[in-house]
Amino acid sequence: MEQQNKMGTAKMGPLIFSMALPAMISMIINALYNIVDSIFVAKYSQDALAAVSLVYPIQMLVVAIGVGTGVGVNSLIARRLGEKRQEEADSAAEHGVALAVVGGIVFLVLGLTLSGAFIHAFGAAESVASQSIAYSHIAVAFSIFVLISMMCEKIQQSTGNMIIPMCQGLVGAIINIILDPLMIFGIGPFPEMGIRGAALATIIGQIFGMALGLWGVFRHQKVLNVNMKAFKWNRGTVGDIYRVGLPGIVMQSVVSVMTAGMNGILIAFSQTAVNVLGVYFKLQTFVFMPVFGLNQGALPVMGYNYGARNRRRLMGAYRITLTAAVVIMALGLVLFQLLPEQMLMLFVDRTDAAAAQEMIEVGVPALKTISLSFLGAAFGIINSTLFQATARGMNSLIVSVCRQLFVLLPAAWLLAQTGSVNNVWWAFLIAEVVSILMSLAFYARINKTTIAPLYH
Repeated sequence: MEQQNKMGTAKMGPLIFSMALPAMISMIINALYNIVDSIFVAKYSQDALAAVSLVYPIQMLVVAIGVGTGVGVNSLIARRLGEKRQEEADSAAEHGVALAVVGGIVFLVLGLTLSGAFIHAFGAAESVASQSIAYSHIAVAFSIFVLISMMCEKIQQSTGNMIIPMCQGLVGAIINIILDPLMIFGIGPFPEMGIRGAALATIIGQIFGMALGLWGVFRHQKVLNVNMKAFKWNRGTVGDIYRVGLPGIVMQSVVSVMTAGMNGILIAFSQTAVNVLGVYFKLQTFVFMPVFGLNQGALPVMGYNYGARNRRRLMGAYRITLTAAVVIMALGLVLFQLLPEQMLMLFVDRTDAAAAQEMIEVGVPALKTISLSFLGAAFGIINSTLFQATARGMNSLIVSVCRQLFVLLPAAWLLAQTGSVNNVWWAFLIAEVVSILMSLAFYARINKTTIAPLYH
């Protein structure tokens, strides 16, 4: 119960950062893994890098299901603990584990049966398509491990325990980073497996992270009693989870659709343009992941104090989190403006002068232009956290769908008609401006109708 009590009584600044710091460290390590993984793949071949970029939208869909469901479970547990409804909090955790298993089974089927159709829809060269399918058959089909791992993270975070989730990320990423070069290039006892090696290294790391997460949920934490032997499905609990989680799933899925759409637009210019977008998504994780870690630390605090009807602490958490997010994004903006060429050169074989030059010509304007949207993204992410904590996840969904599908993709398509790939990148900034205006409108309404009437 001590973990619960601190969310309602501890000094807000230290509380937020004590809970967010482990998640931030974990996510920075995972961002490092993502970058290192792509660097090794790029050194293997530029076709392999393009193959991973084409599979990225499917992997984002896996993340969408895992994170969205986990956020729904996290928010429900935190609110029920704040309301002193222990049995319902326990049931929410049990449902989370069960839903992760169901999601893993679904992706096993989808990964093995539909990957080829998805990849071939882009009209990529056969050398790229064959590697994409091989990668997807492993990295997507065996998503059950990462889905269970993510759910264990969210369950523990909802109780205020951020250390084991951090260790889950560390263990998985470190194992992945170690195995990547060994399995890709065939070093030591491993045969050269190329892109299949990258996928296998990812899965092995996820298995270790999942094992640690299961231990944390079922053996270590004491706030919740998670007993799967006595588990029974409850339609009301599933509905409560997805009332918050479904908007999150759709938001993340929209990112997947957006990425696939952008790949379709960019491949008309060149394979390098697709590679640049893939590289950007890897690089931006170093900036966005700390903010998402901040989000993970703040969500249970906001949810608990909303459940306890404590307006002062709820909004105190919001202000502190927003300030920190803006600072992080500002540092990211400076980095992308000053060092774009150095970052891009990590993802090319320097012995291939032509490929390196093309990556610089396309990539430098891309990184400088897209990063202009970073400050606005900080506001959007933290507002989304507030919406989820107050069970208003549908607002986050509306903003995300409009940003990615109704503004970003159409703007990118229209700008592509100019014939210059450099113009396409401005669609990101246009979309961010629209999403800021929408978030402000929703925030004003929620503040008036939901937050202001809270007790204190």
